[in-house]
Amino acid sequence: MTGPLADLLVVDLSRALAGPHAAMMLGDLGARVIKVETPGTGDDTRGWGPPFVGPADARESTYFLSANRNKQSIELDLKDPDDLETLRAMLRRADVLIENFRPGVLDRLGLDPAALQVLNPWLVVLAISGFGHDGPEGGRAGYDQIAQGEAGLMSLTGSGPDDVQRVGVPIGDLLAGMYGAYGVLAALHERATTGRGQVVRTSLLAAIVGVHAFQGTRYTVAGEVGRAQGNHHPSVAPYGLFATADGAIQLAVGSETLWRAFCPVIGLDPDTPDFATNSARVAHRAELIATIERAFADRASAALLVQLAAAGIPAGVVRSIDEVYAWPQTRSQGLVVEVEHPTLGTIELPGPPLRFFDFAGGEQTRREHAAPPTLGQHGAAVRAWLDEEAPDARA
Repeated sequence: MTGPLADLLVVDLSRALAGPHAAMMLGDLGARVIKVETPGTGDDTRGWGPPFVGPADARESTYFLSANRNKQSIELDLKDPDDLETLRAMLRRADVLIENFRPGVLDRLGLDPAALQVLNPWLVVLAISGFGHDGPEGGRAGYDQIAQGEAGLMSLTGSGPDDVQRVGVPIGDLLAGMYGAYGVLAALHERATTGRGQVVRTSLLAAIVGVHAFQGTRYTVAGEVGRAQGNHHPSVAPYGLFATADGAIQLAVGSETLWRAFCPVIGLDPDTPDFATNSARVAHRAELIATIERAFADRASAALLVQLAAAGIPAGVVRSIDEVYAWPQTRSQGLVVEVEHPTLGTIELPGPPLRFFDFAGGEQTRREHAAPPTLGQHGAAVRAWLDEEAPDARA
């Protein structure tokens, strides 16, 4: 293992997406991640498809592949005393435990926080739930789309208030995983001072509310309730998607300086009264969109983008997923990694979003990654390691 977390051991008891995503983030940074899976079936996402890929007797879910690189897999039946003891042996050596069971499940296994503290006082526990571990609805199950609706995100997404939409990826799960990994790193930093672990909790609800950003303060401070309004920014104009002769482009005219640079592109006086300030442009957004699209109506997107770039105006296209992965800029950033999978052979995966450099400009980013494991692939190796290592040995 290489990376800034190469001295850490993470035990991943989670399934589906939020917890596995957090564990994968730590694995990307070099931590040894042992994924504990239900015998025979494994993580729920192993059955989420289509698409499934690979030989007929060893099909793999692409959903599972998206959240489980840089991990090892062991099958444990936590209702079996021997397997539960194997888990305990791992936890004695671990730095981090990640779980997203419903509140109370670990307690019934004898792994409540007090017991975990006795087992390993250094352990940092990340617990992810749907709507929080306490409160009036603390025990409620949470799946991403339900959380997107309950936490207000869907009300802000879509063509209008009567056409609300989910985000096209399970963003609540992903954000909960990201916040969870961030909380783990903070707890590990504090542990270096105190010598004690702690429990870090987050939820899909918390993660989505955590990214309400200006839509949150728009309500809490100004009393305005944001609503879905399509592909145009509620507070900045022009900022959105605009039709052209052969498709559409996106513009972000986010300052008065940019506005004055943009106006010559469309032949408009920047001091036109209805458009002279951002507040005026927001108030007259429909008229402004129509004005811009009239100017773009006989101009091709590619030529417009060249002209906008020359004027210093942030602009771009809407790429399909295949176009993103073929884009040289994507690949230049290490956002596609090649791994060797036991049954699929050489495959490409979306890569980690972080890169590391020394002050001389030399890249220190981890270059070699492990493919998502097949079910139980590392069970024998993990058990052999447990037999060989002292209880306080950390990966």
